[in-house]
Amino acid sequence: MFGMSTAETDIDRTDRRILDVLQRDGRISNLKLAEAVALSPTAVLARVQRLAKDGYILGYEARLNPIKLGAGMLVFVEVLLDRTSANVFEQFKAAVQVRAEIMECHLVAGGFDYLLKIRCADMNAYRQFSGDVLWQLPGVRETRTYAVMEEVKNSTSLAL
Repeated sequence: MFGMSTAETDIDRTDRRILDVLQRDGRISNLKLAEAVALSPTAVLARVQRLAKDGYILGYEARLNPIKLGAGMLVFVEVLLDRTSANVFEQFKAAVQVRAEIMECHLVAGGFDYLLKIRCADMNAYRQFSGDVLWQLPGVRETRTYAVMEEVKNSTSLAL
């Protein structure tokens, strides 16, 4: 594994199998999960509870179809901030939290400060979002937009 800390190595092979099954089907019943990993339902339930308590399982959610829900356009945006303000990074981070269109925001190393993943209906909606929201975010000096033409792979699964 890449860059594992000691806390990440406190789980055994069975825990990893449980996590692998859960990340593919978060709605699997405890009984079916127990069968999949060859343990008793009681033992599996205890392990899942421990994995959640220890922060290995962050939560459960349904994956929604963005096209059917009017958010079919996927855009990545590089954001370069103006560092003249002392709190510009904190203000920017707070401002992106309240915008549902901004699905992900990552502080990155390199030639820009943040990489945003944005979903909206179409190019017109993105153009309006850019002017009304993106360029108005605290400290934004420059942006570069990359509209996705084809989503080749989209996964939240980790290699276990």
